[in-house]
Amino acid sequence: MKSLADGASDVHYVGVGDIAGGMRAVGVEPGDVILVHCALSSFGTVVGGEQAVVEALRLVVGPMGTIVMPSQSWHLCHPDYLDDPALDGAARARTRELLPAFDPALTPTRTMGRVAELFRTQPGVLRSAHPHRSFAAQGLEAEGIVNEHPVDEPFGERSPLARLYAMGAKVVLLGVGYESCTALHLAESRAGGPERARVRNGAPLLINGQRTWVDWDEPVVDDQHFASIGAKFDDAGGSRSVRIGAAECRVMELARLVDFAQRRL
Repeated sequence: MKSLADGASDVHYVGVGDIAGGMRAVGVEPGDVILVHCALSSFGTVVGGEQAVVEALRLVVGPMGTIVMPSQSWHLCHPDYLDDPALDGAARARTRELLPAFDPALTPTRTMGRVAELFRTQPGVLRSAHPHRSFAAQGLEAEGIVNEHPVDEPFGERSPLARLYAMGAKVVLLGVGYESCTALHLAESRAGGPERARVRNGAPLLINGQRTWVDWDEPVVDDQHFASIGAKFDDAGGSRSVRIGAAECRVMELARLVDFAQRRL
């Protein structure tokens, strides 16, 4: 897949058509449900920026497809869970007191990138209710994907990831590696079973219109093996890849990736 500037210079310029064409080349089709992770800067220069990426995604899956992106807001975690060494006990208590309640429409993402942040603000996009590990979705299957997301099992069998698995979704990695692939947390959850270690967390939630702090125990997550598992998955022919501009992009069946990773975790 050539970028707009191939043969002209070392600078990569890409647009909606380049991104859409690349995704089609590696198997994204109309009507697909896709879980997308994107690093905008990896392409080089995207003409139109994050808007161009969102438009390309919509163009490829069409009106019968569904786009999903992680829309995590980790800054609402319990200060003790984040364990910032710069905050002493008093500062952590004050932070917990002042954090605003999670609002699916208002709460911004953190470390998800510009594409995910733009996507989650668009008309018609739905967002799951988890205050830290939410997913945003738009399309035919969006409501069924995000309608349940328990705080104490962010990536387990009642999460959007499990429903994406059951729907036969595809994972789309646009210029990011497997270390950023949230689908692998479902494999981690299934591999660990009920004996997985748990940690205390919490967040301010809106309950009956009132800001209420809620605490819970949740499974410990660990992505240290994701990159190596992803490399083995590629070697086994599990993904299809294409270069769009300067970005290495991959598409794969989510269920196949999760099953592969579960056996190795």
